[in-house]
Amino acid sequence: MNRYARGGGPVLSGAFSAETAKTAQAVENPTEGTPGRQGPSHLRRRLRRCDLRAVPEVRRALRELLTHWGRPGRSETAELLTSEIVTNALVHTDEEALVTATVGPRGLRVEVRDFEARRPRLRVPNVNDGTHGRGLVLVQSLADAWGVRMHGVGKAVWFELDGGAA
Repeated sequence: MNRYARGGGPVLSGAFSAETAKTAQAVENPTEGTPGRQGPSHLRRRLRRCDLRAVPEVRRALRELLTHWGRPGRSETAELLTSEIVTNALVHTDEEALVTATVGPRGLRVEVRDFEARRPRLRVPNVNDGTHGRGLVLVQSLADAWGVRMHGVGKAVWFELDGGAA
């Protein structure tokens, strides 16, 4: 797994941190919620291949999950970055994908897993490309941490945001 801090420099390579491992457990145990918050602390959606209608649906579900999360502007940043990595998975692969968002005491983690072995790459946006080629640059610029984790079949692109004081 490669992990990057704001600015793109590697932070950690190898196993998950203890906090990330706790976050992964929260996804598997939906009865655990964020302290002081009612309801589930995670979102999990299967995305059909090439179904770009899923992008606004995931944004709405994430917005609902993050209703009382983080300082002003953080949930909007989370929606933008989620849209980018969901869109990338649907546009650049010919497979289904799985999006998972987990809110924990230290922040938000969003992960999109697809079943295409090709690693995503950062591209320098070209003026002539319209809006193409900017997704991972936005993730790199706005996320507190992000990375790509390879699986036996496919990969997961993820990012984390610290919610700060609400």
